[in-house]
Amino acid sequence: MTLEDLGWNTEFEKEFAPFYEQGWKPARLIRDNKITYGALLGDGEELEVTMSGKVYHDAETDAELPAVGDWVALELGGEDGETMIRARLSRQTCLSRKMSGRSTEEQVIAANVGAVVVVTDAGPDYSLRRMERYFAIIGKSRAKAVVLVNKADLFPDEKNREAADAIRALSPDADVHITSTQKGTSLKALRQYLKRGVSMTLVGSSGVGKSSVMNHLLGEEYQWTDEVNETTGKGRHSTTARELIILPGGGILIDNPGIREIHMWTDETTLRERFADIEELAAQCKFHDCKHGTDKGCAIRAAMAEGKLSTARFEGFLKLEEEIEKLRLNRKKRQMTADRHIRRQQQKKARKYAERRDSEHDHEPRRGRD
Repeated sequence: MTLEDLGWNTEFEKEFAPFYEQGWKPARLIRDNKITYGALLGDGEELEVTMSGKVYHDAETDAELPAVGDWVALELGGEDGETMIRARLSRQTCLSRKMSGRSTEEQVIAANVGAVVVVTDAGPDYSLRRMERYFAIIGKSRAKAVVLVNKADLFPDEKNREAADAIRALSPDADVHITSTQKGTSLKALRQYLKRGVSMTLVGSSGVGKSSVMNHLLGEEYQWTDEVNETTGKGRHSTTARELIILPGGGILIDNPGIREIHMWTDETTLRERFADIEELAAQCKFHDCKHGTDKGCAIRAAMAEGKLSTARFEGFLKLEEEIEKLRLNRKKRQMTADRHIRRQQQKKARKYAERRDSEHDHEPRRGRD
């Protein structure tokens, strides 16, 4: 095994140059153990490593902390004999979502991946609105979008084709494949992306067959999967943590736990790119500030009436737009709160300094006249 097998390239090499001078070693993080990380060196040696205090304190948000897929600089046998992460290299791609709940923080799903594979099916899991969300965050990540309409053996061919065609219409630049692990077609579809040093990650809801796809990629029963439920057609997904795996036939895989909700972590520009058809229609409205409600000459309303634009797609766009705007405002509010806190701390320090200076001045002995 070499660094190149793990995804190392000339850009990482150039960025790492100053760290070689300090005797540090490049490694890729393959597992997050909450307190420690699993890291893989270029010779294939796996180490348990700890994040240094500087790396922790230099990160302004949790998303800037090391994550599975990141390249890091290691000091072997550093403090107290522990191997320490001394620096994290810049991410060339990064798949993220907003953390669940009311948080406005970014959650990194996978770093430095070339392809993001969304696993779904034509049955209970099928949802174009969910796919729009996946395409939005994949677009932001700069990785290649790949979709598996999986478990094709459980549904009629026509239903599988209709689902695949509808997903292609949402994102023409995505690769969409109809697959079945029972027939071995999932492995055949993914082989073209499994090249030396290329990383991919699997995402999708629990029960759509991600673990079975992994089993076929690894050539062994790496993930335990339960029997398929006869009602839902789903198996139980056993992945509980993110992990980077070097595939025996070449390529790298980052597995993820089943994602129940795709909270948006993207920007308005990426959203507009994913919904270019709606943007083009909006530009044709009679009034530039058209609200697409009762305004006269609304091209979007006309397109929906003529069946050229589905109402569900437009409503999905509005919902995502509202969600992104809300996230932007919440982040701005949070930043303003943080700035106020910093200013207060600076003012307190300034007052303490002034008080100490005045106190020292008062205690200085007065000089008499000669």
